[in-house]
Amino acid sequence: MLQVRGLRAGYGTVPVLHEIDIDVEQGEAVAVVGANGAGKTALVRTLSGLIRPMGGSIVKDGVEISRVPGYRRFEHGIAVVLENRNLFTELSVHDNLRLAERAGKRANGGKTRFSFDEVCDLFEILRERGQCAVELLSGGQQQMVAIARALLLQPDLLIMDELTTGLAPRIVKEILAVLNKLRARGMSIVLVEQSVAIASEMTDRAYVLSVGRVIHEVRRGEWSAVLNDKTLIKAYLQG
Repeated sequence: MLQVRGLRAGYGTVPVLHEIDIDVEQGEAVAVVGANGAGKTALVRTLSGLIRPMGGSIVKDGVEISRVPGYRRFEHGIAVVLENRNLFTELSVHDNLRLAERAGKRANGGKTRFSFDEVCDLFEILRERGQCAVELLSGGQQQMVAIARALLLQPDLLIMDELTTGLAPRIVKEILAVLNKLRARGMSIVLVEQSVAIASEMTDRAYVLSVGRVIHEVRRGEWSAVLNDKTLIKAYLQG
């Protein structure tokens, strides 16, 4: 589904990512973990088209998309939930969702993986406060809107950056339950997380990022060993 090879990217002329290789298969949940400053957000922004690569390739379903602008990445089945969410906060919850719904239908010729009603069923707050301006919601509620909006773009690959940072445990639990439902439906997920515990719970395998490089790959069945490797956690994950 997604193959990243030799990816180099950064801000201006300053490189942040160095020769990144990542693979995501259809229906697979993959984590990218690392400490602050490891390059996780730069990777998300490059995959989403907000940063233009300095080199390497990003191939989605056999199509090279590294030069596709960010606002057209959803046409290739990629939706991203950024750490700052980038919602239209002055608009209502439902207005935010309807905008994404229209764009997603256009990109997919009217076909949908997720209907408006299905997405609203994932989070009760989307119905309860549907007419409320997003700026009046809590951070956790806004995160739910951001996830729902991403799904209405009709992706088969969902990329999420620091999904649970700063959220109350109750909200985190609700969001993780939704991720499990998405995984059950065959959604491919890239979860970029500082929390190793959440990453290990929600994904099949992981890439460990440090100073802009992949320094370790956690393969299927290896998560428990990594969690018990205190040297690795302390050195690279600050954990």
